[in-house]
Amino acid sequence: MEDLRIGVVGLGLRTSLARAAHRPGKGSVVAALCDTDPAVLKRQAGQFQAGVLTEDYRTLLERPDLDAIIVMTPDDTHERIAIDCLEAGKPVYLEKPLAITVEGCDRILEAARRTGTRLYVGHNMRHMGVVRLMRDIIRKGVIGEPKTVWVRHFVSYGGDYYFKDWHADRTRTTGLLLQKAAHDLDVVHWLAGGYTTRVNALGDLMLYGDLPRRAPDTPRPEGWLKEFDWPPAQRRDLNSVIDVEDVSVMNMRLDNGVIAAYQQCHFSPDYFRNYTVIGTEGRLENFGDRPGDTVKVWNTGPTDYRDDCDIAYRVPEAKGGHGGADPQIIGEFVRFVREGGVTDTSPVAARMSVAAGYMATLSLREGGMPYDIPPLDAELAAYFDRGQMR
Repeated sequence: MEDLRIGVVGLGLRTSLARAAHRPGKGSVVAALCDTDPAVLKRQAGQFQAGVLTEDYRTLLERPDLDAIIVMTPDDTHERIAIDCLEAGKPVYLEKPLAITVEGCDRILEAARRTGTRLYVGHNMRHMGVVRLMRDIIRKGVIGEPKTVWVRHFVSYGGDYYFKDWHADRTRTTGLLLQKAAHDLDVVHWLAGGYTTRVNALGDLMLYGDLPRRAPDTPRPEGWLKEFDWPPAQRRDLNSVIDVEDVSVMNMRLDNGVIAAYQQCHFSPDYFRNYTVIGTEGRLENFGDRPGDTVKVWNTGPTDYRDDCDIAYRVPEAKGGHGGADPQIIGEFVRFVREGGVTDTSPVAARMSVAAGYMATLSLREGGMPYDIPPLDAELAAYFDRGQMR
């Protein structure tokens, strides 16, 4: 079987995913690169031996020798680039979030159905060992039927990763309750077995709003992702525009009755995702989210807190970025491009995570007003549920 020939658009922080896709002789090869920054394009080119280098992604869409496109550009560009890829007949891997508005998501899904071109969304946490382990524990009935899910997200590098570039500008992201939380909201839906129908949220720009910023159109400082200031209020050289929240909390009611909560803070000293799922016969909680860490289950009681729990599960060892998720998700994408069919990631689920984050952002900016999630057209949902097979 010949290698799938892939073009990559965007060579920023997710370039590790492109490296996972470059496996000459093992199924896929990165054959073309695109980035609007010529210096970045030149610097990354040597990793792939790509035959095509361009600053205009539309050049890739005109090449019949490219079998698929991976899009890893800033969030506000996803809608236009994805639709252009789909209309050009190029199967596309689109990094999360699907788009920065609900309407943008729906336009992408409609383009995929209209053209019959395959769309895959990069929610790689569905391939992380800790998430798959928690899902399997729930599916086996170890804690009974899930009734509530709580997620706490401590983002120690938030001031550097999200407030020194375009992520801090709501015109580029809507907000971090969409951009950053899209992964976790998707995981909540996957573990709970339903989609959010109603949200309310509170949030604020508590710390980074008053710190020194760079002048508009000036580059990020050298070493911005290698040298970190502490405490957070010592950070400098932030983005010229900062109008997204650095603390946010949201509550969700899902279509199956599950109640869920998500909390996010961008000035924590440690980086950690903590999930708790409580069912009718027990609860689970993860202690760490990397290979070798532990998911604990308590399913006897009632008792006081017991550190030893009833069952301890070890997150399996894995190789590759994001706890082994990157090579796994690329493998699924390559198979999907060749064969179609149902995948663990889902364009519908990606839309629903954006919808929850988007409406929650509206809520927190309206003082916590509850919002209902706009429903997705049933025929459109059914098309993707069939695995995009006509």
